[in-house]
Amino acid sequence: MAARRPAAQQQQHAETEKTIAESQGGPSTVGLSSDTSPAVPAHVIYKLLFFTVAMVCVPLGSYFFTLKFLFRGNASYAGGFAAVMANVVLIGYIIAAVREDQSEKIEEEKRKKGQ
Repeated sequence: MAARRPAAQQQQHAETEKTIAESQGGPSTVGLSSDTSPAVPAHVIYKLLFFTVAMVCVPLGSYFFTLKFLFRGNASYAGGFAAVMANVVLIGYIIAAVREDQSEKIEEEKRKKGQ
């Protein structure tokens, strides 16, 4: 069981205590601010969530809709159409990702030209 230090001794110990980086000979981290911004922008997460939901709902919805109204009980045709719709959603995601990547490159080139 660990012994508790008095408050004055604990404060003195905290002032002299080094971080792991400092104790291993690294640079001091005093005065540095922590970057807590997310690594991935929010609009990318929303886009991924949208296409994830679409990848589930579009093929299932198209299967049951075409099974009942378009192909009148022929499950093979309805399943084939659902597979096509899954590919449409996948291709849509790829196009959206490529367009986003191109827009980032264009913005970067504009920034370089402005400097």
